[in-house]
Amino acid sequence: MSTPFSNLDDAVALPRLSGLALDRQGTRLVTTVATLDQKKTAYQSALWEIDPEGKQPARRLTRSAAGESGAAFLPGGDLLFTSARPDPDDADAEKRPALWRLPAAGGEASLFLTREGGVSGVATADDAEIAVVTGSVLSGATTEQDDAERRTARKDGGVAAILHSGYPVRYWDADLGPEEPRYFAVQGGRGGDDALEDLVPSVRDGLRNAHPVLTPDGSALFTSLTLPEERGSRRTVMARVELATGALDVLLDDRGHDYSPGPVSPDGRYLVVVRERRTTAELAPRSSLLLLPLDGGEPVPLAADWDRWPEPQAWLPDGSALVVTADDDGSAPVFLIGTATGSVRRVTQDAAAYSDVRLAPDGLTIYALRSSYLFPPEVVRVDVASGATERLRNPAERPELPGTLERMESSGEDGQRVASWLVLPDGASAESPAPALLWVHGGPIGSWNAWSWRWCPWIMAARGYAVLLPDPALSTGYGQHMVDRGWGQWGRAPYTDLMRATDDLVARADIDATRVAALGGSFGGYMANWIAGHTDRFAAIVTHASLWALDQFGPTTDAAYYWKREMTPEAMLENSPHTHVGEISTPMLVIHGDKDYRVPIGEGLRLWYELLSASQLPADDDGVTPHRFLYFPDENHWILKPQHARIW
Repeated sequence: MSTPFSNLDDAVALPRLSGLALDRQGTRLVTTVATLDQKKTAYQSALWEIDPEGKQPARRLTRSAAGESGAAFLPGGDLLFTSARPDPDDADAEKRPALWRLPAAGGEASLFLTREGGVSGVATADDAEIAVVTGSVLSGATTEQDDAERRTARKDGGVAAILHSGYPVRYWDADLGPEEPRYFAVQGGRGGDDALEDLVPSVRDGLRNAHPVLTPDGSALFTSLTLPEERGSRRTVMARVELATGALDVLLDDRGHDYSPGPVSPDGRYLVVVRERRTTAELAPRSSLLLLPLDGGEPVPLAADWDRWPEPQAWLPDGSALVVTADDDGSAPVFLIGTATGSVRRVTQDAAAYSDVRLAPDGLTIYALRSSYLFPPEVVRVDVASGATERLRNPAERPELPGTLERMESSGEDGQRVASWLVLPDGASAESPAPALLWVHGGPIGSWNAWSWRWCPWIMAARGYAVLLPDPALSTGYGQHMVDRGWGQWGRAPYTDLMRATDDLVARADIDATRVAALGGSFGGYMANWIAGHTDRFAAIVTHASLWALDQFGPTTDAAYYWKREMTPEAMLENSPHTHVGEISTPMLVIHGDKDYRVPIGEGLRLWYELLSASQLPADDDGVTPHRFLYFPDENHWILKPQHARIW
């Protein structure tokens, strides 16, 4: 049977939804849809409106070659979004991301705010015509004009050098500095450079990866703030910024936790805070929620006995409960947590992952993005009382799949339940068993519970492969113990869990036990390397963006301080795949991007050379080897460009 996954061009071209915005009246829903451009070498994003009642078809709101994203409604109904589309009043202006405004009454979008450092995001208040935009300034700049002059001088002088006095210097695929992120307040719904006010000029690089959360009346915002520590370490604190004065107060700060803001209660009295336990070699990460009284009281743990990691999404209008999502047994449902009692009630009942949850003003209906391994993200409506979920009329239909999805269970060496998703191709049976792939997820803190365009098993199923997606030790959604049992010892329980799951896979009559391969990216790539040095049961192994020599990886990754908290020097040596290169007898495909700063290219280069020089399948006298190295000079930790994704 032919499906969109049978042809790589068709698979890469499938529309991709992300983000969701709901206006204050609960009558307008907007999402972002990414599609291939005409050259098929990049994705273009556009804003689409979806009828919350599910009666009218979705309609496209924006259209430009530069694309649009980051939608946010003002209380009056106007829609703000970011785009690098050209300024209609200045054809010679340099293209940079700016803030645009689409009137609630309809018509054309107009340029709302532009600045030399661009605009990367926007947040709005529920009850005030106030927006806070995120943008960057050059280090040391004191005004917008000063920033613009410094940028011009740097560009005209051809200077790319960056002088650092702290850590880190890189993140993911970007060189940090000399730009620093900032928040700018736009008052009264007025755009223009003269309306800008730098709210936090003194925080240096502390807002990287942070996002502002505004109070309902727009008088203040809350944000995480990353502060430098001794020996190159960093910690994240919770801060409040008064928009009228720019006064910044640190509300939560301790060496044992990192903090980030959730939503503010409708009455403005409480802030939900996500508290992340800082790790050590003995303590694995743990996430929990706090209710922080904004009158100066002490924070109170919320649902402290619930053995999940909740992500706060919204408050019920009366403040009686908090809407959250959390990984749970191969899904990520919506839950309600009673703010007075800490009681937890599951709302959605299907085996799907929910995100971008938006609550209707009456508190009776939830709108969200939902996905699973049966369908990519789609906009749905959920009845809060019953959990009944309805798919709305989306910009794209669900793609037809070349197989079926099953849930499998195995038992680890210690008796721990190990759950997996199994994708079976059409036609797999005892009479015609399918070759199989063991696919290990990254993270390692995470779960196979939501659709992924990068890690899409249906492309393999369309070619006749069964794909096993297991959640071994270190996976989320199975309780804290599941994370603890793999912490700092990656080569033990995570590995044995995977082998037990593989045992159960190949015992099936519809699986060809003689044709099984293993693959993974990031931590999954680490595990692929570890598997290669510890068993010859697999016919081939694919390792992408993988950790190879842990003592080398630790100081060169973009967040070495985090890595150092988990692995002692002894643990690095004990768990490092490179020490077992002499045991590797399986052909391997190594994949790495040169712009990968999370797992630097040195890992892939060293792995490749040591496979050729020290494995049981070295290069012969003519340099011929069964191993292969697929190298992407301009990709990062993930292979994102459509033309490269096809090759990948």
